[in-house]
Amino acid sequence: MGNPTGFLNTTRALPKDRDPKERLADWQEVHKEMPKADIEKQASRCMDCGVPFCHAGDSKNFRGIAGCPVNNLIPEWNELVYRGRWKDAYHRLMKTNNFPEFTGRVCPAPCEGSCVLGINQPPVTIKHHEVSIIDKAFENGWVKAELPKARTGKKVAVIGSGPAGLACADQLNSAGHTVRVYERADRVGGLLMYGIPNMKLQKEVVQRRVDLMAEEGVEFICNTEIGKDISATRLKDDFDAVAICTGATVPRDLKVEGRDLKGVHFAMEFLGANTKSLLDSEHKDGNFINAEGKNVVVIGGGDTGTDCVGTSLRHKCASVRQLEIMPQPTVDRAPNNPWPQYPRTLKVDYGQEEAIAVQGEDPRTYLIMTKKFVGDEDGNLKEVHTVKIKWETNPEGHMVPVEVPGSEEIIKAELVLLAMGFLGPEGGVLDQLGVEKDPRSNANADYGRYETNVESVFAAGDARRGQSLIVWAINEGRGAARSIDKFLMGTSYLPY
Repeated sequence: MGNPTGFLNTTRALPKDRDPKERLADWQEVHKEMPKADIEKQASRCMDCGVPFCHAGDSKNFRGIAGCPVNNLIPEWNELVYRGRWKDAYHRLMKTNNFPEFTGRVCPAPCEGSCVLGINQPPVTIKHHEVSIIDKAFENGWVKAELPKARTGKKVAVIGSGPAGLACADQLNSAGHTVRVYERADRVGGLLMYGIPNMKLQKEVVQRRVDLMAEEGVEFICNTEIGKDISATRLKDDFDAVAICTGATVPRDLKVEGRDLKGVHFAMEFLGANTKSLLDSEHKDGNFINAEGKNVVVIGGGDTGTDCVGTSLRHKCASVRQLEIMPQPTVDRAPNNPWPQYPRTLKVDYGQEEAIAVQGEDPRTYLIMTKKFVGDEDGNLKEVHTVKIKWETNPEGHMVPVEVPGSEEIIKAELVLLAMGFLGPEGGVLDQLGVEKDPRSNANADYGRYETNVESVFAAGDARRGQSLIVWAINEGRGAARSIDKFLMGTSYLPY
């Protein structure tokens, strides 16, 4: 423990965000920086617990338990930061996490949910320490390309360049294998590039890491969709192993009347096109779904929904509302959500903060269900018809939504964004290779092994586990790399 009384003498603090109205004028990250001395003081709050739950995420046995899925050595680099040994903290951080500059920005921090200090005090600001360490490492030139000492002669194809694919490629390359990553978009990064808006993750940060991996020997092939541009079976024939890291990109739809009206879109159609147009032309090409002057309704209450709110406000929409079918979370942990589970509590994220600043109130409405969309004579969306619901147990013992009589509401809207999550991976690659699927349409491969029923074909990340967190994608990409390395070489010295 760096400071035995740090948690008693120092209260939790984070850098202040930029003013909501100010940041709505650009696409820069919302957070400000904190002085180095203040970060070191915050690191003193870490108690180096006898059982550090913060770095013990477990996917297989304890799904409700929080903790870091990549098993970051959090107490160790917290102490190093407290002592001002930032370069040592960087080296310790990189032992477990390939991309702390991503997780430190967009991970929901399950580590903080299981911080022992969080039992009766606000937890340690672990996530902020993580991003501070890696940002200082880049600023000071500590991050350098590390080429493998020798090549094995084995070739591996990685399908998909999201966090799972990048982690898998990074690890395999470090083991000396020749790695080629295929990406169907025009830029590398998958969800990191086109799924997460700039104000949460600047694309220069993504490209910086991609360039470093390329310098280390990873080959990236963009604008190439496996299963269409190149058959998946040909890829299997040409490489010694194949890693399927395509993500879970089939969005959950809302099959109600009026779904086909002009103005109803999936969230990723909106977010992806927005980022591409921003990067290509600063929106001058007009190749995006513009919310300017429109009344926007976002259906879905998760991170993607928040991103739709923030993006719509930056377009200067007329108004934005966010509809959530589930009840409003409690401010504090509910009795059925004890520590060290991830806290399912009410959070006001950046998008809601910005909506409150512009509209004067939180844009979210809970326990509300969409009944239908209504359009004008030209097929353009003009209204969303909703009803309040309550959750009740049916005779079979299942919780079901029940409409509240007289609670119908008509919401004026010219743009609806469906942000209700994802069902699983697209089936093209899996079907072509004959990969078995689980009941949720994911690639059927055991966690920890990642081998599919097809020899030399592995699956990791959301393509295997379904929609999940970036840290689980990195965890699985690393694990799949180890399994592939063992398959190719008979044994593996890659870390878990």
